[in-house]
Amino acid sequence: MAAAINGKDSMQRENDLDEEIVGSSSGDEAMFDQIVGHIEDIIMEPEFQELQKDFFDKYCTVFEDKEENKLEYTTIFNHYTELIESYIEQRLIERLPQFSMVSFLEEMKARSSELDGEIFEMLLSFTDFLTFKEILLDHKAVKEGHSVDFSSDIIITSLENTLSNRSKLS
Repeated sequence: MAAAINGKDSMQRENDLDEEIVGSSSGDEAMFDQIVGHIEDIIMEPEFQELQKDFFDKYCTVFEDKEENKLEYTTIFNHYTELIESYIEQRLIERLPQFSMVSFLEEMKARSSELDGEIFEMLLSFTDFLTFKEILLDHKAVKEGHSVDFSSDIIITSLENTLSNRSKLS
């Protein structure tokens, strides 16, 4: 009977250990998701939008849409990374005192293949020069009026007219 109790104890310990491992993994994922949620909130704030817009306005004219990159692009990219990371990090620490930007960026790079959406494109712009350059060139195109205008492809009609025309066709 003592063996059965000991056997059960060791099986229970194994189950507890498995639960701890799974719980830890899902806990890390929950923390990552919580951080991403806070970052979404932060980047939607008018202060962040203005900070980023001012930076892009200041430097977008320096960049050219060419394969070859100028040396000064690196300096601008490093300045952007420092500015935005420190802003977001300060806001995250206010919300999550245990937050570590270094750990978060490592986790984000490790998950880069599974991440999708504007938030991740913006976050990857901190660590990926080509993504940063693309965002800056898009900003430049919009500012100079060279962006694609889809307004001529949109047709707005009255719902009543549409229903009326359908009933006539029937």
